[in-house]
Amino acid sequence: MPLTPLDIHNKEFGRRLRGYDEDEVNEFLDQIIKDYEALIRENKELQNQLGAHQDKLGHFANIEETLSKTIIVAQEAADELKNNAKKEAQLIVKEAEKNADRIVNDALVKSRKVAMEAEELKKQASIYRARFRALIESQLELLNQDGWDALESHESRVRELE
Repeated sequence: MPLTPLDIHNKEFGRRLRGYDEDEVNEFLDQIIKDYEALIRENKELQNQLGAHQDKLGHFANIEETLSKTIIVAQEAADELKNNAKKEAQLIVKEAEKNADRIVNDALVKSRKVAMEAEELKKQASIYRARFRALIESQLELLNQDGWDALESHESRVRELE
């Protein structure tokens, strides 16, 4: 067990004939007691400071651990968001491709339909033209027949008679 200031104060030395000066020894012991008490106070103060610093260190270690966990959770959340965004983007692209295919197919169907209608109109126009030509040719043929000349001369005679 360590020596206390009270132990020093209560220490009694045996007396001898030619011993040390008692007042000098007592003064020296008093000085030792003061210094020893100061050292003990300083030691307690340093131990208190050490305890406070260890508490702060523990607190900061907890904060560090919490921050590390938070960073890990944030990183995981960011990774999850990134993966979800990629999946959503892929779904959007697939949906857009489906819509594009549907639009292209619809356009092809309409294009074919319009082409068929145009072809049908060309055929009908060709048929109409051929019929109209046949009609005109038959009418020209009628006009070129001899009966018209006779009719014309008959009309001219009727006019002359009038």
